[in-house]
Amino acid sequence: MARSPRAPWKRQNPRKRAGKASKHLSPAQKSAAKARARRAGRRYPNLVDNMRMAAKKTSKAKKSATKKSAKTTRKRKTAKKTAKTSRKRSASAKEKDPRGGLTAAGRKAFARKQGAHLRPGVTRKESEMTPQEMRRKGSWAVRFYGRAKLPPLVDAKGRPTRHALSAHAWGEPVPKTVAAARRIAAKGERLLARYRRAKAKN
Repeated sequence: MARSPRAPWKRQNPRKRAGKASKHLSPAQKSAAKARARRAGRRYPNLVDNMRMAAKKTSKAKKSATKKSAKTTRKRKTAKKTAKTSRKRSASAKEKDPRGGLTAAGRKAFARKQGAHLRPGVTRKESEMTPQEMRRKGSWAVRFYGRAKLPPLVDAKGRPTRHALSAHAWGEPVPKTVAAARRIAAKGERLLARYRRAKAKN
């Protein structure tokens, strides 16, 4: 048969046994312990009510420590997330040419992520282009500016969008109106027609 645990007042103070100094109740805790004893019809001072108040103090301290730890964890997570977002934005800024199109770093990043090998836009004069360059530029112009419904060419502040700025990467004036975009598409059609004629000759 298991022995029942001894009453706390018959056991040695665990803090004293561990060689630690005893902790005393605050005046507020003593008042609360006294009121508790009065409600229970016990004489005060007594160990039962004092222990109860000491346990409440420990519980509050643990809760406070847990809240503080959770708050610190949240702060660290937020800081990490912010740093990660900042790094992404910085990397994205380096990959995009502010004048339009992608930088060399941007093309490498695209190849790494998508497996596609992008080349810089053709900026030569029409008379200096090879048939392959005519095909590339003509295909880009029709694909970007010849579609039935064009994406916005300017933002709310009247600044050209990334879609419009891509024209700069191909040596064309940045279009701000649908008519200007359609002129680039028409040029692309002419380049493709020239490419087809050159291919037919060979």
